[in-house]
Amino acid sequence: MARNRAARGGRTRGGSGRPAAKPRREPARQAPAAPDPLPPFRLGAVPGATPGKWIARWREQRPHQRLELVAVEAADQREALATGAVDALIGRGPVDDPDLHVVALYDEIPVVVMAAESHLTAADELEPRDLEGEVLLTPGDDVLGPLELPTTPGAVPIATTEDAIATAAAGVGIVVVPMSLARLHHRRDAAFRPLAAGAPISPVVLAWRRDRDGEGTQAFVAITRGRTSRSSR
Repeated sequence: MARNRAARGGRTRGGSGRPAAKPRREPARQAPAAPDPLPPFRLGAVPGATPGKWIARWREQRPHQRLELVAVEAADQREALATGAVDALIGRGPVDDPDLHVVALYDEIPVVVMAAESHLTAADELEPRDLEGEVLLTPGDDVLGPLELPTTPGAVPIATTEDAIATAAAGVGIVVVPMSLARLHHRRDAAFRPLAAGAPISPVVLAWRRDRDGEGTQAFVAITRGRTSRSSR
């Protein structure tokens, strides 16, 4: 009879004749809360700046924080920092502001931009005396400042470096700019040559506000100084 009851699905009992105890269910464990995402690090860069290698290292070393690249005109770089539009900025020096930290990155040599068919292209490098009598075009967004060159100033105001280079390409004068800007606005009908002396070097700097000296900013500063993913911290 007992066998028949067991075969019909009857409840089995322990040695005491009581029903077997049900296994206890452990309370479900709650997953740990995800950390709040970091705000993006906003890096400003003026025309001609080349932060690509540093951005690549940032993405490798800090995948948990997005970097946003913000284009800033050289004339607006201080305002961008002062208003907090960017956390740090790769800009044109010199920068003399007690409210800013400034780190020198590199210096750019000046170049002379002229028409591709100009006689000035015969030389691999130009000296100030080679420019005697040439019409010097100075755009409104010039970043070099006054130049002591034996040139004649252009009569017509030109708003931008891009427009000045287009004018020089047409054979109307020359432009002196940092090499990166000559490359940025390169044209097939224009050429440029390094200026050996007589024009100021254009320093490129990293600047940020002293009151915004946070972890993200310090991480980017370290990257510009050569820290890699294998460097000790």
